[in-house]
Amino acid sequence: MSDAIVPLKKVRWSALSHLGHFRKNNEDSFLGLTFDGKESLYLGKSGENSLNGQDFVFAVSDGMGGANAGEFASKIVIEKTMKLLPKGFRSRASGMESGFQDLFEELFLESHKALCYLGACYPECAQMGCTLSLCWMTPDWLYFGHIGDSRIYYFPAKGGIKQVTHDDSHVGWLLRTGKITEREARNHPRKNALQKALGAGHQFVDPQVGAIGHESGDIFLICSDGLTDGLWDKHLLELIREPNLEQQAIAPANRLIEESLKNSGRDNTTAVVLEIL
Repeated sequence: MSDAIVPLKKVRWSALSHLGHFRKNNEDSFLGLTFDGKESLYLGKSGENSLNGQDFVFAVSDGMGGANAGEFASKIVIEKTMKLLPKGFRSRASGMESGFQDLFEELFLESHKALCYLGACYPECAQMGCTLSLCWMTPDWLYFGHIGDSRIYYFPAKGGIKQVTHDDSHVGWLLRTGKITEREARNHPRKNALQKALGAGHQFVDPQVGAIGHESGDIFLICSDGLTDGLWDKHLLELIREPNLEQQAIAPANRLIEESLKNSGRDNTTAVVLEIL
């Protein structure tokens, strides 16, 4: 009897970043990148491609700092991600499961050092820093690394929503441990005070890293806190899994940002949606 043919999985993505209603510059940055053992290619804001023979990296970074320092910080980290991670393709191909954590920790540490150095050398860059939430997608696994309060969400094919990453703040800890509700967390006066970030005067870097085995029908969302300021978790789930007819005609990332801006728009807002087909 011949072996059953396993259909090749694909990833479909959509991404968008919006200034918001009140900010003068966009301190959010996002990245879409595909690479194999030979070359790396930037991805557009939307597309679809096979997961066979190539890896994909998607990331969101939310900058902070005076003047344009936050915008500069997030771009620096995205550029470092683009340069470092493709080098690990061969390692992944020969057993990435045992090495992705080291590679992520190197990326976060090198990014942190770069931001701290610039912050110390140039007064206009003092306290510059940023968050970073990234997903490295292979044919069977999604590896993630995270620091700050941008987020990665997982919408399993079987239903539901799970926030994969932890908000690196005291308020985030209070929410995770059940000491406050989602509503209380949203209205907490220190909800934006980060305990961990790249740069921004933080001494140590200890990113959250992990891996999720994915299957067709799974969806992942990477977003800045501007998006979740305007959308509750239940709204994210509805917009991802049960959009109305009008919303179905809009790319998922655009759909999320459009609805978030209706409710808030106080901050830069970025979303990257990854659908496993």
